[in-house]
Amino acid sequence: MRGGCGEHRRVQRLGKNHGGYFGETIDIRAVLRDLQAAAQAHGWRCESFHQTDGLELLALHRSVAQPAGRVYLSAGIHGDEPAGPLALRQLLQADAWPARLELHLCPCLNPAGFVRNSRENAAGRDLNRDYRHRETGEVAAHVRWLERQPGFDAAFCLHEDWEAQGFYLYELNPDQRPSPAVQMMAAVAAVCPIDLSPVIEGRPAQEGIIRPTLNPADRPLWPEAFWLLQNKTPQVWTLEAPSDFPLAVRVRALVAAVNTALAHCF
Repeated sequence: MRGGCGEHRRVQRLGKNHGGYFGETIDIRAVLRDLQAAAQAHGWRCESFHQTDGLELLALHRSVAQPAGRVYLSAGIHGDEPAGPLALRQLLQADAWPARLELHLCPCLNPAGFVRNSRENAAGRDLNRDYRHRETGEVAAHVRWLERQPGFDAAFCLHEDWEAQGFYLYELNPDQRPSPAVQMMAAVAAVCPIDLSPVIEGRPAQEGIIRPTLNPADRPLWPEAFWLLQNKTPQVWTLEAPSDFPLAVRVRALVAAVNTALAHCF
């Protein structure tokens, strides 16, 4: 993987992010309409489980007979990370999922943040730090929805990092189950630079993969991934696209990671 290959060698950083995200933005209302239309076109069930500032939090579900596995994907919990919702839109429109996979998608958990191009919600709260205490309406509603769903075999949270040197991911896999992390990074390396730093976000990393050892019970503030690991699934991957690269590149990177992981696991 080191050195990479293919298209990403021509990708240049934008140099726009100084103290925050100042890259491309999206019309989240249009993206949500596209997501619903693609889901309905392919026979998925669409559900609205919360409204904030007139914007719906959507859950999309594809059921299959005798599923080989159940997977959850989410995106858009930070309103300055547009690649995630766009990646899920592309995946839904392509409809190239493994045939026997049951899927549960929450494609945008903070639409009000996208209206403001803000990491936080309309009240200035970082939703991805509220999954232990659930004080925000969005997170409380999301957890209630999650509690109604069956257990998942795996979960993927799609994110971006405006400070990142390249793509990286977090793997929460305390039981050391077979992991597609290395395969994901290899697929991403064909389209987007990988962050090969030995330390990322203050944590040891190897070839862009961070495997935290912290006990969620010791953390006062929980991201979505911690709640999922404690309550819903034995393994979670948080995918971090580098926001200082073109939006189309970040979307391709996230799509490549998800497609590779699902093909590897199911």
